[in-house]
Amino acid sequence: MGAARSNCLAVLTSDSDSGQVPGQGKRRRRQEDGRQRLAARAAPDAGQWKVVVETRDQAEMRTRLRRLREAGVDGSMIRIDTLCGRLGLPTTYRLSCFVTDPARESEHEHSDH
Repeated sequence: MGAARSNCLAVLTSDSDSGQVPGQGKRRRRQEDGRQRLAARAAPDAGQWKVVVETRDQAEMRTRLRRLREAGVDGSMIRIDTLCGRLGLPTTYRLSCFVTDPARESEHEHSDH
């Protein structure tokens, strides 16, 4: 009989390889920074969510959403809540827009920064 042969595959990894795809860490940091900026802009002391429309008609909600976007409202400052209905209550859609506190806006405009 001949010599035994074994097939093996060597996998080389660097010590710094954490299993992430290249660029993934940077993308995650950028996304987290964006979430933190949005949270700061929509903080309770910065203003409040104003209900634009509350309706059972999804088409009406979409029309109002389109009008807000056409008016130049920042998409990150728009919220859609779907209030799921049960047997006795139909599903309702609530479209809200974040409105900043006027006192805070004027305070921000007059700051030195």
